Amino acid sequence: MLWEEAAQGFAAMGSEARLQVLRCLIRAGHQGVTVSEIQDRTGIAPSTLAHHLKFLTGADVVQQERVGRSILNRANFDQLQRLADFILSECCADQTQEAANDG
Repeated sequence: MLWEEAAQGFAAMGSEARLQVLRCLIRAGHQGVTVSEIQDRTGIAPSTLAHHLKFLTGADVVQQERVGRSILNRANFDQLQRLADFILSECCADQTQEAANDG
């Protein structure tokens, strides 16, 4: 994952409301939920929710699919895993280096 892609993904999650939406979608699992279900679960106003979903889909952490008249929203678990892997990829690397230098 490139730095730019990681920054975009983390920036998209950079508000309390977008984190609420994302957690709602993560809880829903792979089946996803409609926009109205997200509204019911989060209490976010429709126009505000549309704005937040635009950020989340733009960073590819949320995917949308039209099903009849509804739009189904799903967390993009693969992208979320890549973001987690990116931020944790060098976890404790300095401690390992320090231990090697002490030995």
